[in-house]
Amino acid sequence: MLSLHTNPASNAALNGLRKSAQSLATAQDRLGTGKRINSARDDAAGLQVATRLKTQSSGMAAAMRNLQNSTSMLQTGDALLGEIGNLLTRMSDLAIQAADGSFTQADREAMHAEYVGLSEQVLDVMNESRYAGTYLFRYVVAPPGPDGPGTFGVGPVTFQIGSSTEESVTVDFRNPLGRINTALYYAIDNGNLHDHPQDGPDTELLSAEAANLMVGKLVEAQQSVLDLRSTLGALGNRFEAAYDNLAQTKLNTDAAAGQIADADFATEVAAMTTSQMLTQSGTAMLKQTSSMSRLVMSLIE
Repeated sequence: MLSLHTNPASNAALNGLRKSAQSLATAQDRLGTGKRINSARDDAAGLQVATRLKTQSSGMAAAMRNLQNSTSMLQTGDALLGEIGNLLTRMSDLAIQAADGSFTQADREAMHAEYVGLSEQVLDVMNESRYAGTYLFRYVVAPPGPDGPGTFGVGPVTFQIGSSTEESVTVDFRNPLGRINTALYYAIDNGNLHDHPQDGPDTELLSAEAANLMVGKLVEAQQSVLDLRSTLGALGNRFEAAYDNLAQTKLNTDAAAGQIADADFATEVAAMTTSQMLTQSGTAMLKQTSSMSRLVMSLIE
């Protein structure tokens, strides 16, 4: 039927052109952003899944940074304890020498002077060492404030090692740290451990008998240091394993999110090419359908 009011061919061509233009715009949008999902209309369910995966991935990245920071702190603590162990080893050597009867009293006084200096250095490391501006090993300090207990001495320390609330580790370093303080109280000389008197009894090397007693006390002090180092080492190994696990899980999570949200360029280029051809064809057909109106006018002339 020929009609001036209704041109079915023109309407069909116009509708096809609209759809082709919409498909072309969608393909160009995806190619421009690199994302298959640019709005909820593209894929509402996929957007939810991809967003959850990206949030999980971001949380894992933050947890990985936490693990790196925590590992650095543990390594710093281990290095400081290693230095204390070296000092105690030298002090033990001095005590063993002073316990020998072949040395004179003057020799013991010289050994004792070095022993005192090493004792003070042990205390400096224990009480003054900091990590990120905060004391690390300070155990009991009064009054509270900036000179209060250190990170390991203030109470249980919680390490966030994952992206969920359940993925955390809480460790209380106060017991092993307290044993170190107690052992050092009986092993050092001329020191001043916090919450203790000046030093323990019989901590001099001025006689063979006193020096002999110090040998056993130094062994206990070294063992207490090794106990805390073992705790730090085991925790560091756990953090390293947790980091490796997070890295692999994050890799898989990012890949899963990419499969859902990222644009497949080969597919989108093909879709854009098809839409461009259909748009050009639709434009040409829309032009052709305008001739129907001219045909009607020719009949009534």
